[in-house]
Amino acid sequence: MKTKSKSSIRAVYHSIGGVVCAGAVLLISTNAQAQNLFVSDIQFHIPFPPPPPSSTIIEITLSGAQSTFASGLTVSYGLAFNTAGNLFEADLQSGNIYEFTPGGAQSTFASGLHQPNGLAFNSAGDLFVTESGTGPVNTGTINKFTPGGVKSTFASGLNPTALAINSAGDLFVTDIESQSIYEFTPGGAQSTFASGLYHPFGLAFNSAGDLFESDGGSGNIYEFTPGGVQSTFASGLYLPLGLAFNSAGDLFVADKGSGNIYEFTPDGVKSTFASGLNPTGLAFQPVPEPSALGLLAVGPIALLVRRRNLAA
Repeated sequence: MKTKSKSSIRAVYHSIGGVVCAGAVLLISTNAQAQNLFVSDIQFHIPFPPPPPSSTIIEITLSGAQSTFASGLTVSYGLAFNTAGNLFEADLQSGNIYEFTPGGAQSTFASGLHQPNGLAFNSAGDLFVTESGTGPVNTGTINKFTPGGVKSTFASGLNPTALAINSAGDLFVTDIESQSIYEFTPGGAQSTFASGLYHPFGLAFNSAGDLFESDGGSGNIYEFTPGGVQSTFASGLYLPLGLAFNSAGDLFVADKGSGNIYEFTPDGVKSTFASGLNPTGLAFQPVPEPSALGLLAVGPIALLVRRRNLAA
């Protein structure tokens, strides 16, 4: 009887072990999924206009393989992912914000904007969009959209381009007229974070909370500590625009003037990730959460330990 009991326990042991292994393998493979880079790519026609430029969104794998994710856009700039993995694109010439599912299905999230450019999501899922002015300088706005698409004006009296949000929920915006970076608290209080720049455009935070800015006029990438101390991270670029960090902490730069996307390690070592493009905006797809099956493997592990103790 005791032998039969031990035999049954061994069967349970092997059965549960299989579940644990399956869950662990799925968990590992899910976490190992590479982030693909999405790029706004503008193709200008000569003469211009007409016809108007056409844009595509290019998807690039970690190995550098390129494919077309979306086409038929006009002047595509800002890109941003929400937590559900849907990609949002600021279509500057049409005045629309388009939303794309992971499978590429396109819908219009917002319309009637004047030259939307920068995009950024906060932790609540609200989308912030820069909109240039329709008249003299300093008539641009930063609009806020709820996940349901309800629009409100977050800030005005600007010439805004790029956006980035830090872990505290503060919003940073490059202003092309004042050559500055402004900081806004979640409540909308404005202050000057940095000034004296030369055609500031792209913004991105690394995991340490340092802010990186692409200075289109100087060809430099500047790094700012949370306290605002400025240093030059990279130089010698030709019209750097969009910036994005991958999960490994490498910085990717859309250098429109050269047609390249450059990759920089955290130490500043530069390499060419992609070429032959007219890149503007960049965004990495979010890292997927561990699967439910992988997490549920913890339960069988506990049960397995208990069974083995009973068998001893």
